[in-house]
Amino acid sequence: MNILDVIIDEIKSVLSRVDMKQLDDVVGCINKDVSIFVDGEGRSGLMGKSFAMRLMHLGYNVYAVGETINPSVKKNDIYFSISGSGESGNVVLNTKRAKDKDCFIICVTSKPKSTISSLADRLIIVPGTTKSDKGEQRKSVQLLSTLFDQSVHIVLDALCLMLSKKENISNSEATARHW
Repeated sequence: MNILDVIIDEIKSVLSRVDMKQLDDVVGCINKDVSIFVDGEGRSGLMGKSFAMRLMHLGYNVYAVGETINPSVKKNDIYFSISGSGESGNVVLNTKRAKDKDCFIICVTSKPKSTISSLADRLIIVPGTTKSDKGEQRKSVQLLSTLFDQSVHIVLDALCLMLSKKENISNSEATARHW
């Protein structure tokens, strides 16, 4: 079998197990009255930045955690934590700090029984293989957390599409906010 077909099949398998009710719940929680902060380390952080960019195109006030020009989080701001393992050091620390400031926490992870999951007001479980999976848990031919990251990218793009439909934001409106 072609390696691209194997990768596509792996992604399809993960996406078929994502609970759409979780996405619907998150869409209902996101609004333009507050700031949105997106946090993640490594490639998960890159997926987060991609998500933050698309939210900006939709007109949301959004920040990628770790950038030097970010304001402080405030009560009721939305804080997205992205971590395949749910245990990424800085993501856990930052999520706890955001929780202490009464932010609304949305976690994207493959591990429903993880530290960031326990802090979440809403969860999006993306059951893709991560670098911490060993033995029989490792259900991917791809390296490290690649399958999780690929699947997160698609799930968060789907979330943006759902938000654009909710807010009646057209492609031309989003394009007008594009650099």
